Amino acid sequence: MAAHAASARDTDWDGVRLHIVTGKGGTGKTTVAAALALALAGQGRRVLLAEVEGRQGISQTFDVPPLASTEARIAHAPQGGEVFGLSVDAKAALLEYLHIFYKLGRAGGLLEKFGAIDFATTIAPGVRDVLLIGKVYEAVRRRRDHRAKGPGAAPAYDAVVLDAPPTGRVVRFLNVNHEVADLARVGPVRSQADSITAMLKSPQTVVHLVTLLEEMPVQETVDTIAELRAVGMPIGGVVVNQVREEILTPDVLAAAGRAAISREDVAADLTRVNVRATDALVDGLLAEARDHAERVALERDEGKVIAGLRRPTYRLPSLPEGVDANGIREMAETLVAQGMA
Repeated sequence: MAAHAASARDTDWDGVRLHIVTGKGGTGKTTVAAALALALAGQGRRVLLAEVEGRQGISQTFDVPPLASTEARIAHAPQGGEVFGLSVDAKAALLEYLHIFYKLGRAGGLLEKFGAIDFATTIAPGVRDVLLIGKVYEAVRRRRDHRAKGPGAAPAYDAVVLDAPPTGRVVRFLNVNHEVADLARVGPVRSQADSITAMLKSPQTVVHLVTLLEEMPVQETVDTIAELRAVGMPIGGVVVNQVREEILTPDVLAAAGRAAISREDVAADLTRVNVRATDALVDGLLAEARDHAERVALERDEGKVIAGLRRPTYRLPSLPEGVDANGIREMAETLVAQGMA
């Protein structure tokens, strides 16, 4: 499966303002979202990176203090670009919502004191999701100068990246209209849900999926794309994370897969580099070669499934030193080089 090739100036998502990133747990969706935000922030752009699950994965990724429900700069990008971080909290979003729509002011604080806010954000998960996405919606629509209006007004952020819930929950999370249908048929909550849905289904938004070349993450990617299409959400690209190099030549790889590598040849190679060729060492190397051949075969099969989705595909290498701030920048550069940002 070849990576989608493009130059840094020939990006696949021109015009997109909201990049939603999801993936099965353990695929690295938070690090990919962070790398995408940093990539989008190049050339002097301002990007907001938001999370909605309260895990503080973004702060850990960038090694910064825990994010709050107010936006704060967390990284600098090339040519003066900036990444801001935000942890969207349902309680804070509801208090802000009550202040905007119902002018409650201090009364909102009293509701929180008596537990009404916790009750509202727990008993009605559909409303909770409207509040969480509503904060992201507001950030996408906000203007740098709040007094400026019209299509020519500069946005507060050139792009927003949302580290969304994993694939198992993301469709329900995004399908807010359906989730609040029985709770709010009219009124401000319903109006907010309608506005959010209009944005989510517009050309301004795409949903990217992160996967590994393993059976379960790939199958969840396939299933989630089908579910997103069924509810009319725009599908973005597929990011194949933690791609490992094939360390054997094709001939040796084929022989390893057939368990046809000669013990004598392995022992001779070890002796040639002044390594004592014990039985245990030779057996261990032969077993590792077979495991590698099996893994490569599996990854090639899963790569064909990904290719069959016919979506722009990006490949991020496995980082042997782990993912730190430098690793995130390396990943961002790779996404830029492949045309994702």
